[in-house]
Amino acid sequence: MRLITKAGVEGELALRPGWPSMFRGYLNEEARYRACFADGWYLTGDLAKRDEDGWFWFVGRADDVIKSAGHLIGPFEVESALMEHPAVAEAGVIGRPDPVVGAVVKAFVSLRPGLAPDASLKRELLAFARKRLGPAVAPREIEFEQNLPKTRSGKVMRRLLRARELGLPEGDLSSLENPG
Repeated sequence: MRLITKAGVEGELALRPGWPSMFRGYLNEEARYRACFADGWYLTGDLAKRDEDGWFWFVGRADDVIKSAGHLIGPFEVESALMEHPAVAEAGVIGRPDPVVGAVVKAFVSLRPGLAPDASLKRELLAFARKRLGPAVAPREIEFEQNLPKTRSGKVMRRLLRARELGLPEGDLSSLENPG
């Protein structure tokens, strides 16, 4: 286990076990629970990075990170940057498998009311994201989707976007906002 001491370095958030509200296991999955511990640390499965002031920032789930051309990209970071654009109402980001770079960052974007998707707006959003995030992290593809699949609590379901993009089974849809 390596302690991150430099700003801007990303790693998995690890905590010393023993706090009062710490969970005690997965139901009927003792081995899975034991796998969450290493060298006396509880591994949360969350990626974080430290800023210059010593604050830690959530990057994304370790199991939801996109590996593209040697870069680890958190979908949350890309979604947040796209949401800064005045035309974007919501965004969901996945990694689409690619034989050359491992995965290509693909964004599904829902526009604010009254705006129409077109090639010009797509180019504008790609340029906006590249300026905010840099070319290695910004999406390479954007698809306009007005009805992004969401949980009942309003969170975009990346798992479902990924399954639909890749033609995989959609799995459990019981938490979907509008299972239709």
